Amino acid sequence: MSEPLKGNVLLVDDDPAVAKVLGALLTQAGLTTHTARDGQEALALLGRKPIDVVVSDVRMPGMDGMQLLGEVSRSWPDVPVILLTAHGTVPLAVEAMKAGAADFVLKPFDREEILFTVRKALLRAQDDTAREPLRVPGPFIGRSKAMADVQTMLAKAATGTATVLLRGESGTGKELAAKAVHDGSPRRAGPFVKLHCAALPDTLLESELFGYEKGAFTGAATRKPGRVELAHGGTLFLDEVGDIPLSMQVKLLRVIQERELERLGGTQPVKVDVRFVAATHQPLEELVKAGRFREDLFYRLNVVPVELPPLRARPEDIEPLARHFLEAHTKANGRPPFTLTAEGLAVLQAQPWPGNVRQLQNFLERLVVLSDSQVLTGEEVTRELARQPGLSPAPAVAAPSAPSGGGTDSGLTLESQRKGMERQALVDALKRAGDNRTLAARLLGISRRTLYNKLEEHGLL
Repeated sequence: MSEPLKGNVLLVDDDPAVAKVLGALLTQAGLTTHTARDGQEALALLGRKPIDVVVSDVRMPGMDGMQLLGEVSRSWPDVPVILLTAHGTVPLAVEAMKAGAADFVLKPFDREEILFTVRKALLRAQDDTAREPLRVPGPFIGRSKAMADVQTMLAKAATGTATVLLRGESGTGKELAAKAVHDGSPRRAGPFVKLHCAALPDTLLESELFGYEKGAFTGAATRKPGRVELAHGGTLFLDEVGDIPLSMQVKLLRVIQERELERLGGTQPVKVDVRFVAATHQPLEELVKAGRFREDLFYRLNVVPVELPPLRARPEDIEPLARHFLEAHTKANGRPPFTLTAEGLAVLQAQPWPGNVRQLQNFLERLVVLSDSQVLTGEEVTRELARQPGLSPAPAVAAPSAPSGGGTDSGLTLESQRKGMERQALVDALKRAGDNRTLAARLLGISRRTLYNKLEEHGLL
């Protein structure tokens, strides 16, 4: 825990004394801090600065911390929010977690505890696999028999209490399936709590899952419930469960079997009433054979297995998905309706979509923003596909002729041309996105942090 922290933290508190003390503490730990006195000022800063984590007071005049959390979750879903409160109870924590909070800390805060909490949030934010995909509201969309079978299985699973194991490639909609199980169950009024098991190192994952007692380790200034406790009365979704280390698998097995846990540093068992839904893209049977996953835990998780098919196995779903995403992105970006021609659809259906529905969804958003025409022809779709690595090979670009006289023209070196093209791509993306940097990052297929680094590198900030 002594390793210096790196990142940009936005502190939001109407009490300047609290902001000053917390800012000094985080700066001393190696972080770059920015401060805002209220929610509106915080939102303005988020639009201009490469913020990695937001730490906000709950009770503030005007826009309070919970309202700010909602705005950040909608506009910057990759930025985790930590809430500070003097009234931190488990019910408030459940409400905050349901609304998308990364964590909460009680006032008066302990130095090591706040650093510990910010470290966890930074690790999640900086792990690309932990980032929330862009969400478009709505149930599963498709007309294939494969997806009809999946929805039937999920509906049946929802009515019971058995553990569900969702399997399938990345981007097939496993989190959406987990939420469908919760929403269709008698526990729908309870919390739906998520934990991405691959986003945290072993030491932090254990405290995040099971919670900890005061004094359990440096930074544990108060008792803190883990995600299992926060899901009491509801559903706990364990994403990428295949990444849980062996040392923790036996503890998870006990929770699933006995419905009780021990907090880190605790000695008394805590009873919990939780429905477990797990997901993985890994072949767990092979992990069991290799000794990397407990066989008994595998059988406990694999009670109701549901396989989500890849998009390439159900090409008939591409048309309804494409039309749904086009309509949603058109409204979200304030553009007139788009028409997808038969030729344009055929080009989409010919693609393998290795990133599945998520990749199709993000591609269509780029198409909506970048297209100069409201009619998406085969040529229009192909042109945008050529810009996307892994989808369709880009057209060959003629190499520039060599300079006469055998000299070297520094303006024609590969590196100088790369930088020039990269700078132009940044300028074009910002223009297309109306200077919305979050959208520009998505159009370029990079994180907001990478976008800011590139803008700074090219003198565009």
